Amino acid sequence: MADLSTCAPLTRQSVIEAHELIKSKIHLTPVLASTYLNQLASTPREISTGSDSNRGPAKPVFRLWFKCENLQRIGAFKARGAFHAVEKLKKDPTFIEQGGLSKGVVCFSAGNHAQAVALAARESNLPAYIVMPETSSPTKIKSVEGYGAALTLCGRFQREAVAARIIEKTGARLIPPYDHPDVILGQGSVGLEMQSQIPKLGAIVVPSSGGGLLSGTALSCEGTGIHVYGAEPEFEGADDGRRGFLSGQRITHVASNSIADGLIGKLGEYPWGIIYERKLVSMMYAMSEEEILAAMKLIFERLKLVVEPAAAVPLAVVLYNEEFREMVESTAGEEGWDVGIILSGGNVGAERISELFA
Repeated sequence: MADLSTCAPLTRQSVIEAHELIKSKIHLTPVLASTYLNQLASTPREISTGSDSNRGPAKPVFRLWFKCENLQRIGAFKARGAFHAVEKLKKDPTFIEQGGLSKGVVCFSAGNHAQAVALAARESNLPAYIVMPETSSPTKIKSVEGYGAALTLCGRFQREAVAARIIEKTGARLIPPYDHPDVILGQGSVGLEMQSQIPKLGAIVVPSSGGGLLSGTALSCEGTGIHVYGAEPEFEGADDGRRGFLSGQRITHVASNSIADGLIGKLGEYPWGIIYERKLVSMMYAMSEEEILAAMKLIFERLKLVVEPAAAVPLAVVLYNEEFREMVESTAGEEGWDVGIILSGGNVGAERISELFA
């Protein structure tokens, strides 16, 4: 990773500068809308009498806008952070003085970050060493190999140790998946684009795992009046961000087998500082496996887009989380909100889709 002394401050202006640095290397992904999904989201849900029988179901008004990062390079938003981290690293004097251009970069990831670093390194003619768990999607493994990276497969919980050995052997620099300012600022570029693409944007709902995308988006919205919310799976404690947010204490261990496998990492220290300590995220919400699958199916049927389960979690929050829906009704009133939903990635194979909907 680039020396922290060379990193820009974590501000909206730094996100703007990061976007300027990488915009020629990434896609300006489209924003889509659906009249059907607007109507569905704005229709009161049928809820059990045990929830709040005196109040009744919430009646929010939504105009939904879907930012299609599944159509980004490598099929996910991760390209933004990887390209920014590599470009900043190439400007780091210590990296150059220590022969970093020939030693290259290393990363550990279950898939999307791995592909992003492999691509960014290839386009800068840097060697890339990628560590992935053996359980990673075959689609993502083939993609990393296709970018010409040196791939090492290992046990699910051995990634960091294996990457450390590679660094010791090669002298390559680590590009972490989320817990570094350069990565966060690059991911924040998606929020900037949404602000220019969506009229009267009131809120953005963002998938959260390590928190790079969520904290970067929050930085891009600082001082704009746009509310930012995090979305996680709840299965087997994958909602560490929400639990930490409510308790005021960052949770440092997560072991979940949620179908939203892109969102099962623990929230990083830098993202935590932005999300919770600086209060740039308004709230975190968690969804069940069944709700995530239902939202994923709707995205496929109504938007004609293939997304991985992790990308469907924000829509699940909008459609099925009564706490969120009540908040929008009370905050936005009869006029409602224009809500941006980040479809974070689409790297899921046909066989996996068949398994999910069998």
